[in-house]
Amino acid sequence: MLVLAGAPIGQAGDVSPRLREALARADVVAAEDTRRLRRLALDLGVEIGGRIVSYYDANEAARAPELLAAMAEGATVVVITDAGMPGVSDPGYRLTSLAVEAGITVTAVPGPSAVTTALAVSGLPSDRFCFEGFPPRKPGERARRLAELAAEPRTMVFFEAPHRLAESLAAMAEAFGPDRRAAVCRELTKTYEEVRRGGLAELAGWAEGGVKGEITVVVAGHVPGKGSIEDAVAEVDRLVAAGTPSKQAVADVAKASGIPRRELYDAVHRRSVAP
Repeated sequence: MLVLAGAPIGQAGDVSPRLREALARADVVAAEDTRRLRRLALDLGVEIGGRIVSYYDANEAARAPELLAAMAEGATVVVITDAGMPGVSDPGYRLTSLAVEAGITVTAVPGPSAVTTALAVSGLPSDRFCFEGFPPRKPGERARRLAELAAEPRTMVFFEAPHRLAESLAAMAEAFGPDRRAAVCRELTKTYEEVRRGGLAELAGWAEGGVKGEITVVVAGHVPGKGSIEDAVAEVDRLVAAGTPSKQAVADVAKASGIPRRELYDAVHRRSVAP
C-alpha cells in the first residue's frame, strides 16, 4: 500500500491521530527531508519503527522503482513532504502514478493545505477556484502564462518564493489589471502569520520592501465586461512585445475584455497599416 501523508503547514498540533498511526506502523517512510521528519516525529511523540529514506525532487525518479518494489512485496510505504499533501507542488506524483499502474492500493491521510487555508482567509470568492502552483520564473514565460489566465473567472491560488513575490505581483497587475483584488498569505498557521489584502499593484508595492516566509497568493477571478478598444489594442501590443504571437494575443485579449475577436483584430490591423 502507498499512503500519501498530509503534513502540517506550520503547527504540529494540526496533525491528526491517523498521521501518528501511519508513521508508527509504516514499513518505509519516504520523506522529502528526513531531518524535518525526525523533528516532527519527536514533536508528536511518535516512534517510527520502519525504514526512513529520502524522497525529494532530485532523487524521485531513481527512488520510485525501489519503493514500488517494496510495495509489490507487501510493504506499506508512507510518503510525507515538508508541508501539505505529497504530489501537490511536492514530490509524490510520479510514485503515485506508478503505483496506480501496478495495481497497488493508494490512499491518503488528509492534512492541512496552504491552498484551501489561504483561500478561506483571503476574503475572496471560494465557491469555485483553481490552483496554479508556482508561476514561471522567466519573465516572458510568466507574462504569457498570466495572459492566458486574464479571463479566468474562478479565484486563482498561486505559490511563490518570497524573493520573487514583488516581481510576480507586478506581472499579475500588468496582466490582470492593477486593481484586481488579491490576498498575500504569509507563514500560514505559524507565529508570524500575516494576510495582506488589496489591489495587485498595491500589494506589489508593499512586497518591494522585502518579504520572508512561505507565500500563498490568492487572486480574484475575472468579471466579464467590455473594455475600451484602445486599451485592448494597447494590451495586444504589450503581449506581443513580451513574446506572445499576435494571433494568440488578440484571442487572449478579446476573451478577457469582452470585445469580439474580429473587431479587435481589425483595430490592430488598421493601426498597423495606418500611414
